[in-house]
Amino acid sequence: MSSTNEQGLQNKTDTPSGEELSSELLAEFHEANRDNELFASTEDPEFEFDESGLQLASKEGITEDYNVPMTSWEEDLAREQAGEIAFRSGAITPEGLIEDDFEKELGTPSDAEDNDESEFRDVAQYRILEVAGDDTYGRKVIVASACRLPPSSQINHERLMEYLKYTLDQYVENDYVIVYFHYGLTSKNKPKLGWMLQMYRELDRKYKKNLKALYLVHPTNFIKLLLNIFKPFISAKFGRKIMYVDYLHKLKEHLHFDQLVVPSLVLEHDAKILSAQKPSYPYSSDESEAAVHNPKQQFGVKLQQILQNYKCVIPPVVETCVEFLRKNALDVEGIFRRSANASVLKDVQKRFNQGETVDFDEINDVHIPAVTMKTFLRDLQEPILTFDLYQPVVRLHTLEEDRQLIEVQRLFREELPKENYIILKYIIHFLTQVSQYSDSNKMNTVNLAIVFGPNLLWPKGQANLSTIGHLNSFAAYLIDNYTQLFVR
Repeated sequence: MSSTNEQGLQNKTDTPSGEELSSELLAEFHEANRDNELFASTEDPEFEFDESGLQLASKEGITEDYNVPMTSWEEDLAREQAGEIAFRSGAITPEGLIEDDFEKELGTPSDAEDNDESEFRDVAQYRILEVAGDDTYGRKVIVASACRLPPSSQINHERLMEYLKYTLDQYVENDYVIVYFHYGLTSKNKPKLGWMLQMYRELDRKYKKNLKALYLVHPTNFIKLLLNIFKPFISAKFGRKIMYVDYLHKLKEHLHFDQLVVPSLVLEHDAKILSAQKPSYPYSSDESEAAVHNPKQQFGVKLQQILQNYKCVIPPVVETCVEFLRKNALDVEGIFRRSANASVLKDVQKRFNQGETVDFDEINDVHIPAVTMKTFLRDLQEPILTFDLYQPVVRLHTLEEDRQLIEVQRLFREELPKENYIILKYIIHFLTQVSQYSDSNKMNTVNLAIVFGPNLLWPKGQANLSTIGHLNSFAAYLIDNYTQLFVR
């Protein structure tokens, strides 16, 4: 990490606001502990900890490095002008899967929203929690935004805790991560200290064992102090999952940023601190520059570049993964739903990018090629279905059923490049084979569509919450109608 970036990650902990905050928080904590009234107390001292009065927390104790190659600086900072746009995967069963009834379980985007709000409408309306697809390791991403918390007088925090558990219950049986945007937490909307500790205690091992990372974005002295106060209650294992992230672009090594639900206030705040602290240019590095000159690169480049450099029809990474999975993993339960070992996954990607032949038999984990394949598709500079087909696909549901088949055939024949069509056909044919083993692998058409929909097609910029259902439906439509659609 550059010295400039390290400086941007440091902070001064002896500011007056930090000292005052420390004294009052510690006094409250010790008083509640002494009287055993931490949960019974309903009063908190009135202190301010608006973000303008606090500096970014330091990186002390954090082992992850987020200095990674990124896209255009201007494009990302401009996202603040786009407002609050989002991507969210639909709710699934505790096993991370959806049952066979496509229309009933997947529904339309409006159906998903109604189901989500029916029981917790009073809390869901604030959009404090969002589900934002999978990270680069295939783990579900749950986003929490402090700036969306209403004033404490307008929300029941017990209901908020119930809603948090309700949301997590749908995903905790599989690996998942949480992204917490801290900016926007003030003295007016902050929950009480006792509530925070109660939340940690109520989220028992069921919720913690599969939580693989907790990203604290734009952390301040308050967050660092709070973690120190809760240290007696936080296990060392859980503590290692906590990662401070000072700038949004540093999430990108681990997350698909365009899928994240980033409030406009957070985007604006990030742009301000980037401008004020002038960290090293975040969207370029030796690694990204090397990728431009590396003819063997397969991840994060254009599809045409791979096909030309390797003189192939199917990218080597796709063919290697598919052929191994076809022989060894068609009946593996949860294939494509499980996450993979991060270090092994990175090593595999590095080897593919160096043009090496990867033998998955030596790795002895079928989930590595499964996640590698998903990651390759999602890291393409342009989706396999191309940006041009995004709007036609999203509008497809407005056509009558008999017209949909004709329109998709036309899109594939007239608008999808031949190279893309061949690769898409290869992938969908393989997915039809996977779905034939759904009795054992639990990956029916709908579950496969939830996994691959966002990896086959996405728009420029951030995806919209209202379209994710259409992308999933289209992916399922391709699998179910493979023989009729791929006739070119």
